[in-house]
Amino acid sequence: MTPEQAARKVLAVAARMPQLSVVGIAGPGDALANAAATFETCDRIAQQLPDVALCLSTNGLALSEHVDAIKARNISHVTITLNAIDPEIAAKIYAWVVIDRKRYDGVDAARLLIERQLDGLKRAVAAGLLVKVNSVMIPGINDQHLREVNAEVRRHGAFLHNIMPLISDPAHGTRFGLDGQRGPNAAELKALQDSLSGGAKLMKHCRQCRADAVGLLGNDCGQEFNMAKIEPAAVADDPGTRQAYRAFVDEEQVQRNEASARAARTLRTATSAAPMLVAVCTKGGGRINQHFGHAREFQIFEADRDGVRLVGHRRTQHYCQGGDGNDDVLDRTIEALDGVSAVLCARIGSCPKDQLAAAGIRAVDDYAFEYIETAVAALFREEAARDVAPARTA
Repeated sequence: MTPEQAARKVLAVAARMPQLSVVGIAGPGDALANAAATFETCDRIAQQLPDVALCLSTNGLALSEHVDAIKARNISHVTITLNAIDPEIAAKIYAWVVIDRKRYDGVDAARLLIERQLDGLKRAVAAGLLVKVNSVMIPGINDQHLREVNAEVRRHGAFLHNIMPLISDPAHGTRFGLDGQRGPNAAELKALQDSLSGGAKLMKHCRQCRADAVGLLGNDCGQEFNMAKIEPAAVADDPGTRQAYRAFVDEEQVQRNEASARAARTLRTATSAAPMLVAVCTKGGGRINQHFGHAREFQIFEADRDGVRLVGHRRTQHYCQGGDGNDDVLDRTIEALDGVSAVLCARIGSCPKDQLAAAGIRAVDDYAFEYIETAVAALFREEAARDVAPARTA
């Protein structure tokens, strides 16, 4: 895709999606491997959509030499993928790197890459850029080491650390997929994240989107904007529609903040209880607004007396297909919800509700279309009261 095509695609998206607020260049490949094309694309977008924020993702190999150019273009956010700070560990992840047309292998390659990644991080932060670090959790290779990575990126000034599970699928043709390297399960990922509470702030809503994803989290509309479907003629931009949408979002945020305050008050009245994991069916907007059978993923919240926190998400297939439930899908969904105490949804049929109950998971549709935080807090208080209620005698 050329810079001109990329800018035309972004304009087409803006014309149909007033919620567009951020455009990122994330691949395939590294955004700075062809820095000239990346910067030309950013310049074209900024000229036509000056109200849209720009960001880019990189492995950090060439970041240091381009920090000034990034800053000059008002690219406000940079993401660096950093999977290890120990060359011996990194060499198990990266086979080689090429610098100035010279190839380096093994530990030497890993050492050079890490040096450049950390230098790029330091320079970007010093230039006033917001830097997020992505790390892929690979069991048996860097899972324990990521604690050191978290501390290091915090020391260097990263504002957010996103630890993602390895997606290991032979169909992707990656080395780890072909070698049979497994990814972490949900419990392993959460345990690592919980152990990092004192380090760099963690991002827990990542969906590991495709580089060409378009739309909201969990709702990729990228296929609707294939270049073959975009007219070659110029697309007129309507910034007023985006501004109206952002005004709506600002008003909605005020209401969500009020809902969060109500949730905090509710939690303070709960009797002491262990933390509780709750899965939520949502189409966005911070509300419980999706039918259980239509959910392709669940947002996972943890509740205790200290608050309600998003701790991750778990993917599945939607249970309702062609109007009927699919028992095989439901079995896999129940497996994906391991460790979850309850599911909050806008609606659920009696059959899946009973099967979830048999697996020890309570399905609740009493809070349909309410804000997630207030509903989870109310459910936690209810469950806590139930746990301490005295037994009845005849």
